[in-house]
Amino acid sequence: MILDATDLRLLHFLQQDGRISNQELAEKVALSPSACLRRLRLLESEGIISGYRAVLNSEQLGIELEAIVHLSLRQDVEDWHETFIQKVQGWPEVASAYVITGASNYVLRVQARNLKHFSDFIVNHLNRTAGVMDIRSEIVLQKIKDRDEVLDLVLRK
Repeated sequence: MILDATDLRLLHFLQQDGRISNQELAEKVALSPSACLRRLRLLESEGIISGYRAVLNSEQLGIELEAIVHLSLRQDVEDWHETFIQKVQGWPEVASAYVITGASNYVLRVQARNLKHFSDFIVNHLNRTAGVMDIRSEIVLQKIKDRDEVLDLVLRK
């Protein structure tokens, strides 16, 4: 799908406020409400808009610790990659997980209530996972940028 200027403006305003009414959005992009809704439905059906969500404040919910965890797994263990991916899906502490190049196989962004909770996760979950041979973690001291919006990258061609 080729995005035009109106599509990009729709996406821009939705990124700023996902709860904006169709009427208000239509006014901001100079479309009729029905044309605006048609465009939104098309952007959703094409997968450009993959969902809507509330952004929660972790600290207000008692999540005081965030860490970046690098893991290396032994690759001689049968189905090591598939088994690890399946385990990651069941760990609520893992906010995001990536397969990476370099010295580690994976990077996890882990959130925990406190250091005791984080330590328990490392010792009783990650460390007990078959094939794990190296775990390195860094505690996040301060978040200086956290961006979910990709539109700025698209616009900077």
